[in-house]
Amino acid sequence: MPTEKEVYAQHADQYERLIRREDHQGNILREIEKVCPLDSLDVVELGAGTGRLTRLLAPRVRSIRAFDVSAHMLSVAEASLGAMGVANWQLGTADHRRVPVEDAHADLVISGWSFCYLAVWGKADWESALGDGLAEMRRILRPGGTIILLETLGTGYESPHPPEHLDGYYAWLTEAGFQSGWLRTDYKFESLDEAEELSAFFFGEEMRRKVVEKNWIILPECTGIWRLKP
Repeated sequence: MPTEKEVYAQHADQYERLIRREDHQGNILREIEKVCPLDSLDVVELGAGTGRLTRLLAPRVRSIRAFDVSAHMLSVAEASLGAMGVANWQLGTADHRRVPVEDAHADLVISGWSFCYLAVWGKADWESALGDGLAEMRRILRPGGTIILLETLGTGYESPHPPEHLDGYYAWLTEAGFQSGWLRTDYKFESLDEAEELSAFFFGEEMRRKVVEKNWIILPECTGIWRLKP
């Protein structure tokens, strides 16, 4: 099992295979639109990865500018977006804290499964890193705009079971004024062999054993959605 940093730097294709299996229910886009109707919006996405959210949003919004620190991940996003036949997107490399976008550009700033890494990889300065990231999102947001964050609330669970190493991060979001809810975004694999392979790749040996023991072609996943209107 590679580390998360190794995945994002070297294993974009395998990661894309995994996330293509998530949210077979189609809940993510529905929940985003409950928070923020998408028609005619200009969107900035941070931590875009291989384009999971970008692909959902691009057909629905006026424009989307999507950034990630990993050019390796964005190369997969570029190929998949190019195949969709939409032309309202741009990709670029950038950290959450330094985004090459002018002030008050976006109606929606969104980050999926990535803002947390400012805390996870921030070591002793994690709260300062999160503060800098939030300040940057506020800078590029138009008055009346919305910030949305998506993060895991537990893989292999049917109701929220937040990873303990993210407890401080989630408390920080509450203190920063975010409101939250949750949804199911289960993985649906084509076979038990695929479920075993991809769960081991990203979630590790313990999850692989659990998938096999429970014969999980559908792997439960809980996802949190945090929203802020500054």
